Amino acid sequence: ADPACKNRPLDLVFIVDSSRSVRPEEFEKVKIFLSEMIDTLDVGESTTRVAVMNYASSVQVEFPLRTYFDKASMKEAVSRIEPLSAGTMTGLAIQTAMDEVFTEEMGTRPAASNIPKVVIVVTDGRPQDQVQDVAASARTAGIEIYAVGVDRADMQSLRIMASEPLDEHVFYVETYGVIEKLTSRFRETFCAVNVCALGTHGCQQLCVSNGASYLCECYEGHTLNPDHRTCSAVDTCAPGRHECDQICVSNNGSYVCDCYEGYTLNPDKKTCSALDLCAPGRHDCAQVCLSNDGSYSCGCYEGYTLNPDKKTCSTADVCAPGRHDCEQVCVRDGLLYSCDCHQGYTLNPDGKTCS
Repeated sequence: ADPACKNRPLDLVFIVDSSRSVRPEEFEKVKIFLSEMIDTLDVGESTTRVAVMNYASSVQVEFPLRTYFDKASMKEAVSRIEPLSAGTMTGLAIQTAMDEVFTEEMGTRPAASNIPKVVIVVTDGRPQDQVQDVAASARTAGIEIYAVGVDRADMQSLRIMASEPLDEHVFYVETYGVIEKLTSRFRETFCAVNVCALGTHGCQQLCVSNGASYLCECYEGHTLNPDHRTCSAVDTCAPGRHECDQICVSNNGSYVCDCYEGYTLNPDKKTCSALDLCAPGRHDCAQVCLSNDGSYSCGCYEGYTLNPDKKTCSTADVCAPGRHDCEQVCVRDGLLYSCDCHQGYTLNPDGKTCS
């Protein structure tokens, strides 16, 4: 099978003539043709649905569109079809297809789904009823008709039935023995070329079939360039593209969030909280750590002074000028001091001044 060809989805109805002129062994050839046609189709509930109708003087719906969605079941049902004999009421068969088969109740998909409705009529005779008006009505209703004539089939009747252009919708074979050769013709007719499988599309990343055409797309985290073929990585950290509270870090078409120094990423992986930089082990202050909006500074206990390294502390000189309130003499006692007086003076009761 040609990998670049996959039949487009259809609601396809075969209408086969089993009138008296079709000998039993010839009707078996028709059933082989139906089975081989089914093999060429992409059969399924959401792809091509198939119905088979059998007609002579009366019409028999062998199975409607809603019954089988796999090839094996369809072919088994086809193998059990028996010829009806008698006349050739082709118009009645097409009318029955419109009334009883191409309905949503019987499995035809709604018009909004845009699935083509197609009929293939296989006959070896001339219709014994008025087929022209019925066929015209079917075509007006949006049904595409292919007419396959065998042996004694009346070519004028086939042309009256079929859709335009006639050279694409009317087929003729000399005998039922060679009807199978039409399967390749129908396969080509129903082929929706998968241009993505041909390898000539030029898409850098992804090729998406679109009927007989295609579109290029990109992997997640990439965007299609204006040439509609190549892709560029999306700047996921551009304003408005991410949800990071503080810092966005691009990461191969995606991104991760980070925080400024002194902050830590919350469990939501987006927002940040200020670190307690003064928690034990987080700072290098010798005595006092003072948090300061994501940063910190060091301080010292009373009686100590911060050294130039801004981390360690030294005992303060409590008797340094301006640090005490003794009038005459300051006497250090560890981190404390007391006042005294020069010789010839005595310390007043306030413990500070002298007389």
